Amino acid sequence: MKRYLLILLFFSIHWMSFGQEIELANEYFKQGEYEKAKDLFQKIAKDKNNIRLIHQNYIQCLFKLKSFEEAEKYLKRQIKSNDNNGLIFRADYTSLLEMTGKIEEAEKELDLLIDFAARAEGTIYELQDFLYKNSKTEQVVQLLKKGRETSKDDNKYAILLARAYLYNGQKEPMVEEILKYGLLEGNQDYVKATLQDNIKTEAEVDMLEKALYSKVQKFPSEQYYTDLLIWHLIQQKEFTKAFIQTRAIDRRLKQDGQRVFELAQTTLVNKEFRNAIQMYEYVMKEYPQGQYYTYARRNAIFCKEEIVKTTYPVNINDIRGLIKDYQGLFSDLGRNVKTMEALRNTAQLYAFYLNERDTAITVLETAIMIAGSDNAFRDKCKLDLGDIYVLKNEPWEATLLYSQVEKSQKEDQLGQEAKLRNAKLHYYNGEFDLSKEVLDILKKATTREIANDAMQLSLLIQDNIGLDTSEAAMKEYANIDLLLFQNKNSEAMIALDIIFEKYKSHSLADDILWLRANTHLKINQAQKALEDLEILRKNYNFDILADDALFLEAKIYEENLNQKDKAMELYREVLQKFPGSIYGAEARKRFRNLRGDTIN
Repeated sequence: MKRYLLILLFFSIHWMSFGQEIELANEYFKQGEYEKAKDLFQKIAKDKNNIRLIHQNYIQCLFKLKSFEEAEKYLKRQIKSNDNNGLIFRADYTSLLEMTGKIEEAEKELDLLIDFAARAEGTIYELQDFLYKNSKTEQVVQLLKKGRETSKDDNKYAILLARAYLYNGQKEPMVEEILKYGLLEGNQDYVKATLQDNIKTEAEVDMLEKALYSKVQKFPSEQYYTDLLIWHLIQQKEFTKAFIQTRAIDRRLKQDGQRVFELAQTTLVNKEFRNAIQMYEYVMKEYPQGQYYTYARRNAIFCKEEIVKTTYPVNINDIRGLIKDYQGLFSDLGRNVKTMEALRNTAQLYAFYLNERDTAITVLETAIMIAGSDNAFRDKCKLDLGDIYVLKNEPWEATLLYSQVEKSQKEDQLGQEAKLRNAKLHYYNGEFDLSKEVLDILKKATTREIANDAMQLSLLIQDNIGLDTSEAAMKEYANIDLLLFQNKNSEAMIALDIIFEKYKSHSLADDILWLRANTHLKINQAQKALEDLEILRKNYNFDILADDALFLEAKIYEENLNQKDKAMELYREVLQKFPGSIYGAEARKRFRNLRGDTIN
């Protein structure tokens, strides 16, 4: 036992000594003192048990010192002494051949190495790592394809090939492999994230769309491909195409309109109201007794309402027609929890467009009674009542209602909405510091729309107060915003003309132009809107409103003036000048539609 302990102690001291030398050699290497490192590595390498511990730094040290003869002897010795043919040593030998100008020999050796490594999964991973580290991504593809061939499995290494193709900039085969991986592993989320991160240009988007259509046609019963195609079409805001695919799935799987209804909801959120109407009408026609019929009917009327309200100038007869449609809904389905949202919509039409505010209040009171214990809906109605009091120029009544909702919905999105409305009320009243204080809190709101609205108004106030002691320009601007909220467009237009002439050199000038352009559109003066937008782009082209102005110009040429070529030119300009714009996807979709693209 004593002799055994002495032997153990000897080897422990021996390994501790080598361990310290390896650590010192690595430190020399790290510090760039390659000669010192080499001398130590040479000593340590005499014991073959240490090779794996020092190899990477040792061979790199020899390469950096251009000690190619020594490197060749060392590598050949290791290749010969390793039973598994020393894959990593052979790989480094190909690097040595390259460094010494033996390119053809290096390529031949690497091909042999790839053939060898492709026989087993472990060696494939080992060689793949070496190839990536040496920027040989084309050879990674060669290795993985050879490994797939050897395994006789056409699906093998799909995720690894997708990565390799991506490194090579080969997006089309990358898409093929990532789709294959998602199908095999049932991991749609990973596939979607990969495609979203790496498919950017118009050509790549077209390529992906064609690939997905091809898969759907080739494998019509494979829902995975159809789901991905619908997801992609929604990302590109191609809702008509998405509807065609969704309708087919709905019929095939007998889902009673559920998928189409969900797509219609997404389409509505994206403000594609005409497309949403088509989807809701499908649900109503195909499933009149289904669970989604009532909601589809209500939402279809709501979409028509949004179209009427955003088609300038707003036609009062169309507003009365909408109220008639809602009354037909109440007549057929009753005034109940399923139709109480429609009551809210009706009240808003009475208040904002027909100037029948007392009728609107009565309708909202009915909705509140129906709501019963649904506190969220009751508070929505309170916000609507607050808005009506703003219309009636009774801000104290409005802020009382907003504050009640703030308190009762403190932890909810509705509470943040109430807080935003109170901030706007302060803004309308010229209480800018108080408004900004609230808005700065709301910039961190959980809802993106509320956070964005708060940020925009906060920046407007921040950029335009304090330039003169009276804050006169900002107060006049806020008063015009109030007139527009109250649908007093003619009064607002007169005031905008006056304020622009008065403050042409003020920091508010670009905001005034933007507001006036949009107001011109509301009163059906498209040409005047274009004039303001052109001034805005020419004189304030570095302002944050530049991409907004350009996109709106394109829309006017498309929708109001029916000048498709000019609209296409401007949509292309949005994509080129503002590649990160929030209007990018919409501009691309509109450009492609105007160009007449069809992908089947």
